[in-house]
Amino acid sequence: MKLLGVVPGEEPLAERLGVLVGPEPRREVGPVLEGLELGLGEGVVIGDVGPGGRGQHAQRAIQLTAVAAIVAVAVTLVAFSLRHEVPTYSPTPPSPRDAGRTLVGPVLYTVDATNPEQWRYFSFHVGSVIENAGAKDWDLAFRRYQIIANGGREFVGGAGIVDLGEVAFADVKTVPEAGYQPTEGGADPRNPAIASWYRYSYFSHVLSPKPHVWAVRTADGRYAKLELVSYYCLRSQPGCLTFRYVYQGDGSRIVARD
Repeated sequence: MKLLGVVPGEEPLAERLGVLVGPEPRREVGPVLEGLELGLGEGVVIGDVGPGGRGQHAQRAIQLTAVAAIVAVAVTLVAFSLRHEVPTYSPTPPSPRDAGRTLVGPVLYTVDATNPEQWRYFSFHVGSVIENAGAKDWDLAFRRYQIIANGGREFVGGAGIVDLGEVAFADVKTVPEAGYQPTEGGADPRNPAIASWYRYSYFSHVLSPKPHVWAVRTADGRYAKLELVSYYCLRSQPGCLTFRYVYQGDGSRIVARD
């Protein structure tokens, strides 16, 4: 009599992030084609535990069944990994304009954060990414999937972020007075309130925004609310952070219209 065992292999998983700079703002829904590396090194171990050859046909049938099951699982996993549709956007061209003391928004804005070596600086006061921003000129900075605020020991601004949790964007009428978390670290900064803004799929390798709303205190002490909408550029390349925001320029914590 023969003994059959199945030895499972390991499944290495890796996120691969691409680069794209889109031309002008528009939205489309497209497929994300991401590779899933599967180490399906299953083997069959046969041990002789008894006499006779009459079980050879049964043994062969068991082997074929095991192989068929492994192939079916592999095909299913690959099918899940190859196609996943996400909203995609092209970067918003920088166009800074002073908002004054008005309530601005809701505004949908896309930051080109595709360069892993470059932070892109955004100001709510001018409603735009700022090129060559000064130390006090920006409120949030973006680099790939990272988001930080201009506040903390290594920064000159007074910005901070509060995670308001799973709540509808329109339902947030005012933002908190306290509880804003500054950015930590210098060489590799991180803001703990928004660092985990996404969910990551190990099958599709897609980053999907959590349905949260965040309150932001700006570098000069004003307030805004935002929600993350997408991480993908046109043609489904990663690195275009799209968010919706409302900014209050008069210094109050009201972030919705009557």
